[in-house]
Amino acid sequence: MKISVPTPHNEAKYGDIAKTVLMPGDPLRAKYIAENFLENAKLYNSVRGMYGYTGTYKGYKISVQGSGMGVPSMAIYSKELFEGYDVENIIRIGSVGSLDNENASDISKNINLGDILVATEVETDSNYIVENEYDVYPSASEELLDIAKIKAVSTNAKNIKFGTIYTSDTFYMEPRLLEDISKKDILGVEMETLGLYANAQVAQKNALAIFTVTDKPLKGESVPATSRQTGLNDMIKFALDIAVEIEKERK
Repeated sequence: MKISVPTPHNEAKYGDIAKTVLMPGDPLRAKYIAENFLENAKLYNSVRGMYGYTGTYKGYKISVQGSGMGVPSMAIYSKELFEGYDVENIIRIGSVGSLDNENASDISKNINLGDILVATEVETDSNYIVENEYDVYPSASEELLDIAKIKAVSTNAKNIKFGTIYTSDTFYMEPRLLEDISKKDILGVEMETLGLYANAQVAQKNALAIFTVTDKPLKGESVPATSRQTGLNDMIKFALDIAVEIEKERK
């Protein structure tokens, strides 16, 4: 079906939104990024409190738009951006829980609070994959992934790690389920990436998900509230630098 704009969820006019969009789950984080990182940022959407802004970063037009929580919400907003507003690239930025415990895989044991994770692929328990009849789980776009790897090497950042993320429909997962997931080669668990990667695959557009590790649910550890935003800032800057490289190539 063709998506007409404005949509029921986004009041932006066609052309208000940049070709590359950062998508935090929290709309207030979109507001934070617009106010602290973008120049001349203008609000293009406030429907349902899901703020969207367009501004410039290092001279390039970039947008930032909240996605809400969970696959269904991400699926709505990313689909409208890809197919209604002709957005070409969406970079999800968010927080993730790592699954470090005594029975975890070696990959899970090497994840620390504050690390930045990049989702190359997704495993899931979400019904979204069943309802939409995908033969294989969707993955990150090679173009964006290559840029992320180059940026990670150029910054010599040892806390940026690449691998598989688990997208769940459940926030309060039972510990036994988390323990089962931890035995796989999974970097961490979150709730939105599957919807983004699936929609990008269908629309033949580009998507990448980047996270800051803020919690270790199996150990009851988390980043203190006082330092959480500083850690997220590193992820935001990393994502914005990737967005700039995308725009350079697009021009």
